[in-house]
Amino acid sequence: MGGTALDLFQVPHRLLQLGQTPLLRPAVAFLILEPARMGPLRRSPGPGEQRLLLLPLLLVLLLLLAPSPGHAIQVMYKVPEEQPPNTLIGSLAADYGFPDAGHLYKLEVGAPYLRVDGKTGDIFTTETSIDREGLRECQNQLPGEPCILEFEVSITDLAQNGSPRLLEGQIVVQDINDNTPNFASPVITLPIPENTNIGSLFPIPVASDRDTGPNGVASYELQAGPEAQELFGLQVAEDQDGKQPQLIVMGNLDRERWDSYDLTIKVQDGGSPPRASSALLRVTVLDTNDNAPKFERPSYEAELSENSPIGHSVIQVKANDSDQGANAEIDYMFHQAPEIVRRLLRLDRNTGLITVQGPVDREDLSTLRFSVLAKDRGTNPKSARAQVVVTVKDMNDNAPTIEIRGIGLVTHQDGMANISEDVAEETAVALVQVSDRDEGENAVVTCVVAGDVPFQLRQASETGSDSKKKYFLQTTTPLDYEKVKDYTIEIVAVDSGNPPLSSTNSLKVQVVDVNDNAPVFTQSTTEVSLLENNKPDEVVAEVTASDADSGSNAELVYSLEPEPAAKGLFTISPETGEIRVETSLDREQRENYELKVVAADRGSPSLQGTATVLINVLDCNDNDPKFMLSGYNFSVMENMPALSPVGMVTVIDGDKGENARVQLTVEQDNGDFVIQNGTGTILSSLSFDREQQSTYTFQLKAVDGGVPPRSAYVGVTINVLDENDNAPFITAPSNTSHRLLTPQTRLGETVSQVTAEDIDSGINAELTYSIAGGNPYGLFQIGSHTGAITLEKEIERRHHGLHRLVVKVSDRGKPPRYSTALVHLYVNETLANRTLLENLLGHSLDTPLDIDIAGDPEYERSKQRGNILFGVVAGVVAVALLIALAVLVRYCRQREAKSGYQAGKKETKDLYAPKPSSKASKGNKSKGKKSKSPKPVKPVEDEDEAGLQKSLKFNLMSDAPGDSPRIHLPLNYPPGSPDLGRHYRSNSPLPSIQLQPQSPSASKKHQVVQDLPPANTFVGTGDTTSTGSEQYSDYSYRTNPPKYPSKQVGQPLRLSTPRPPSHPYHGAIWTEVWE
Repeated sequence: MGGTALDLFQVPHRLLQLGQTPLLRPAVAFLILEPARMGPLRRSPGPGEQRLLLLPLLLVLLLLLAPSPGHAIQVMYKVPEEQPPNTLIGSLAADYGFPDAGHLYKLEVGAPYLRVDGKTGDIFTTETSIDREGLRECQNQLPGEPCILEFEVSITDLAQNGSPRLLEGQIVVQDINDNTPNFASPVITLPIPENTNIGSLFPIPVASDRDTGPNGVASYELQAGPEAQELFGLQVAEDQDGKQPQLIVMGNLDRERWDSYDLTIKVQDGGSPPRASSALLRVTVLDTNDNAPKFERPSYEAELSENSPIGHSVIQVKANDSDQGANAEIDYMFHQAPEIVRRLLRLDRNTGLITVQGPVDREDLSTLRFSVLAKDRGTNPKSARAQVVVTVKDMNDNAPTIEIRGIGLVTHQDGMANISEDVAEETAVALVQVSDRDEGENAVVTCVVAGDVPFQLRQASETGSDSKKKYFLQTTTPLDYEKVKDYTIEIVAVDSGNPPLSSTNSLKVQVVDVNDNAPVFTQSTTEVSLLENNKPDEVVAEVTASDADSGSNAELVYSLEPEPAAKGLFTISPETGEIRVETSLDREQRENYELKVVAADRGSPSLQGTATVLINVLDCNDNDPKFMLSGYNFSVMENMPALSPVGMVTVIDGDKGENARVQLTVEQDNGDFVIQNGTGTILSSLSFDREQQSTYTFQLKAVDGGVPPRSAYVGVTINVLDENDNAPFITAPSNTSHRLLTPQTRLGETVSQVTAEDIDSGINAELTYSIAGGNPYGLFQIGSHTGAITLEKEIERRHHGLHRLVVKVSDRGKPPRYSTALVHLYVNETLANRTLLENLLGHSLDTPLDIDIAGDPEYERSKQRGNILFGVVAGVVAVALLIALAVLVRYCRQREAKSGYQAGKKETKDLYAPKPSSKASKGNKSKGKKSKSPKPVKPVEDEDEAGLQKSLKFNLMSDAPGDSPRIHLPLNYPPGSPDLGRHYRSNSPLPSIQLQPQSPSASKKHQVVQDLPPANTFVGTGDTTSTGSEQYSDYSYRTNPPKYPSKQVGQPLRLSTPRPPSHPYHGAIWTEVWE
């Protein structure tokens, strides 16, 4: 074939697949072989060649499986402390797949607590019990830290006799409740001042328990006598350091009434069953007495054993002084003491403690009597004395003896007694006799059972002396073989000597088993982890159950009751409890499996125990990150500020943990965009301008945190939406341009075109055109969408000239933006006078837009003047018609009355009496002369004239004496007025009549004579026979502005055709004015 076995198989990157045992053991290392990626073989080997190929393949497997020298694998077990000897902790061969034949296992580190079977690698406990609290490695641990017992086992291949392999392991020693909580001292002294407020708290020294966790200190209890029950209470404060008992003062303390209280404080742990102990809590009430030094007692008595060592404390005298400072400092000294006392005893000057400083022999001196003086250190020291008597007693030099023997049906052999676990409580198992050869108190013996065992001593007989006593050793609780198989009972006897002497003796009680227990698993719940894509038939976990019974009642059979989803996936060995997986698991399909394991014993009836195995499938990085969409398109508004979110992408990874922790980056990163990991939000580093760039395209890369990492890409397109941030730009026409428009232009013809553009898009670029000004005649119209300006009306003469159209171009954005264009249209036949046109254009550019520039302004003004002239002529004609009508009416009335005017009859007096001349009148005024014309007497024949005067309502008024009367004539003559032409046809000179405007009368109505301005003044010639015609003719050509423009009513009339007047007063118009 041209190849070897190495060509057929290759070792992938994942060499070791880890599984775990119920005790958190590292998994067995497996070698996974995968087919090599080779080309097709040229020919298939025959059967003989196949067998030849298997040999090198097996050699390769053996080489790969053979561990390298010095390679160490970590092994870990968990075991409760205080297990009996020969308890199996674990099997290296069964648990970790090490060889169970042809190898030698040797314990290198771990004695004396462990022993290892040399053939199987089974690890057992020894006679030296593993005490968690006694292990040096666990002495100074912090709470919560595991207690680790390390061991090392060497494995030597006996066949090859090669270098041994070193296997390092750890045993997690789990705590059991085998220690009783205790206070540091059996007597706790707590001083409290007598003036302490109610509710005050005083901390009590805490108890310690060598156990940890729930087996540690759990609660405190205060037991008080009737005298202190209402004065003190207990409060337990809990902090991070544990429980702190505190004494609460609940009443008022009075030292003179009660100087100390003895309470009992009890501490209990949380074990099952719990353990407890107690201590004496002595509350000392401190005095606030303000008197001179005073001994606590007037006399002191003490006992001193003979042969007491030097420095031994005999007694302490104490005096109190309620003063402060130096007045409260007390010195103690001997007073009138014999020399032998000073030689044997020493008195401490500051504390009052009396100690031994020489050998004391009771046979030499049995009693020492002396006085002690207490004196303060004040300026005027005060002192007090106390008597001290010391009795020397015999030394206790004999220890008690203890004898234990059987009683009744219970026999003892070699210091051991057998008792069934189902015996009743208070069953006696031994007789204990205690004696002491000393005399007196030294012979008084106290006997107790030491340790936490379910046995106690009960006095067997009322007779006997203090130096010899007998007790029954009996049970206190039901015995349970499954919990404790044997007890070592230690009996302690202590005499009352000082110091006391003690002795001990022990009895071992063997509990006989009764079948009454179901199998119990080491762990009720076991949680293990397994990598997905595992190899089939791989060991997942191993559960272990034990039966406290013995014989067939302790033989166990394991079975599996999986949940429906795990059925057929896992199997268990009935003998060993080893659980295997039958197929390859996929974490993405299911991550957790729960199995129920049943252990049944072979007793009759059979008892069962159950445990739960939780299998967590660990993740492998076998899934690429996946974006939710194959591509992302986002639309954003332009002019957004930098670092604004423009979109969000979602990426998922079917893996878990670091394998699913995805990091997003921008590919082809030019700094325009960044992405936030965690949220998938894309931020822009720039502010968009659609007019510069409307689309951005880039890629996002998603990389997970697996080893090796997996990645995925996705394309992102950012479309920049338009914002109405640009006003329309007018491209044509220019504001300074113009176009000639002849009068022959047809209606509807396009005379100009306004074009504009908007660099925005969409509705923001849709433009509308309108004429905002300069079209007062409605001559032009513009297309709202095209911008084409068309002629809508015929061009008239008045339309000639320059037209300035103000065109507004708006977009449809919100809010809309607009621009303004000036369109100049010059209506004329030719462009001959370009200077005039340029002046008109310059004037247009300087004129505000709210002022219309359209057509020839002179044409309108001339038309206005024509209208005024026409009005004047019409007014004159109307006045003439009114006068003629008045004369006709008057004539008709006179004829009816037969009192009409007689032609040719000489008038007695002229109707008018003017002054000789206007110059003479002016001369009189300048001299200040006043004259009054005599009032003429009307003759009878002048009644007609008088009636005419009355009908015309002449008002002959004189402003001052000497002035000629002024005549006020109404504009409208009443009917029947005389023919004034007759008067004017006389050959006499024309009387000079001064016509002046009058001040307003009481009725606010008067007549005025208004001079016409020169432009509106009628021009003509007077009567050739009249002497004043030249004067008024000249006056008519003078420019004389009206004196009272505010009184003028209506516009002056402009007469189109000159007409000679019929009387000399042709230069004035009579006008009726109202105020």
